[in-house]
Amino acid sequence: MSHESISAFDMFKIGVGPSSSHTLGPWRAALFFIDKLRSRQLLFKVKSVRVFLYGSLAKTGVGHGTDIAVQLGLCGEDPVTFNVDNITARIKDISDMKRLVLGGRHEVIFDPANDIEFFVTESMPFHPNALSFLVQLEDGDAISETYYSVGGGFVQQEGEDKNVHAQVTLPFPINTADDLLHWCRTTGLSIADIVMENETAWRKDAETRAGLLEIWNVMKSCMFRGAYTDGYLPGGLNVKRRASALNTKLLGSTACPDYESWTAAIISGGQQFSFILDCVSCFALAVNEENASFGRVVTAPTNGAAGVIPAVLQYFVCFCNGNSDEKIVAFLATASEVGSIFKKGATISAAMGGCQAEIGVSSAMAAAALTECMGGTQRQALMAAEIAMEHHLGMTCDPIAGLVQIPCIERNTMGAIKAITASQLALLSTPDFAKVSLDSVIKTMWDTALDMNSKYKETADGGLAVNVPISLSEC
Repeated sequence: MSHESISAFDMFKIGVGPSSSHTLGPWRAALFFIDKLRSRQLLFKVKSVRVFLYGSLAKTGVGHGTDIAVQLGLCGEDPVTFNVDNITARIKDISDMKRLVLGGRHEVIFDPANDIEFFVTESMPFHPNALSFLVQLEDGDAISETYYSVGGGFVQQEGEDKNVHAQVTLPFPINTADDLLHWCRTTGLSIADIVMENETAWRKDAETRAGLLEIWNVMKSCMFRGAYTDGYLPGGLNVKRRASALNTKLLGSTACPDYESWTAAIISGGQQFSFILDCVSCFALAVNEENASFGRVVTAPTNGAAGVIPAVLQYFVCFCNGNSDEKIVAFLATASEVGSIFKKGATISAAMGGCQAEIGVSSAMAAAALTECMGGTQRQALMAAEIAMEHHLGMTCDPIAGLVQIPCIERNTMGAIKAITASQLALLSTPDFAKVSLDSVIKTMWDTALDMNSKYKETADGGLAVNVPISLSEC
């Protein structure tokens, strides 16, 4: 049976907020398009370029920064390394000068107000998140290509084989949770060990470990930065940041100049339930407030759900003696595999499946990882993932004003707490008596996604997005 080979670094991507499917995906699509032009030796022959956004990308594109992302991508900027503090100035320069430097090499006339079009009433049949690039060449010829941002920063070009990754042969091919459990039983390896063995198909073991620790470093920096940044989120809703005030309430006047001292201060706060609960909420809020502010985050598996896994991992570090490189690598490896199974069997795109595909999947990933790292069996880890998703089934995506703020930010706190609760339940349970398997809940999630009305799938056409009358002051 064929399988799709998905690396841990496909599930965890370093990028820029606020959305993996509406920001990071279109950014990467623009980079792919520029690479195509360069490979065909057409980059310097381009006279003009236009961008067309369809469906969900058009309806919530401004709130998600899709227009900003495609401009930076067309300029050849890397979302992993681009200085996020320069985004506003760069976009203003393009708008003022009405010029854009394609791939950082070739300047063309470009007016964002006219050359980026939002087709809110049109959708492509393959996926709601579609965008096309149209270039006119100096000789009069035109080139057009269409891309789909299918969730979590994954991008697929129209006509491209979606199983292109299947060309990588893995020691332990996995499509389903049952496949994963089969390999664990056959080899006696943990989920994390299975993942690490599979990653050798792409790179050396030491490189994978270093890469996962770098993923954690970006998560840590984002979380710490968010916990010490006050003010209001951009976009016009005037949402006040809460992580900083909550952090101050928890730690008082304790000076914490870096992540290490911050973590030490949290650990010294004790093990009282309310303190731990508030800390986890603070961790998740901090990440997603940064995400909403076009900060640097890690898709986990998406930007909208980027706070769940860092919050649960920070909980593990602070309150469960998890502060070691070995445990952190195992946590992220396990989480990535569970996420990839959801992507193969259902979706991680809110435009396809609602928020169950983002917060629900991230909660399941975190629950499984925490369970295995707390000494649970492989079956208990998968049971925890099932419990976490079961209680997110049917969750809609209804962002007010198309911004990844309300209710998205708070939902990350809920997803983190549900992950911890699911883990505790699984660790206290015997999987033999479980009535629902992870594969069955993934199928149910996909069936629910297919049945869900499109207005509840990241279009801002239903739910809170239309029932909360908030007036925007700027966007």
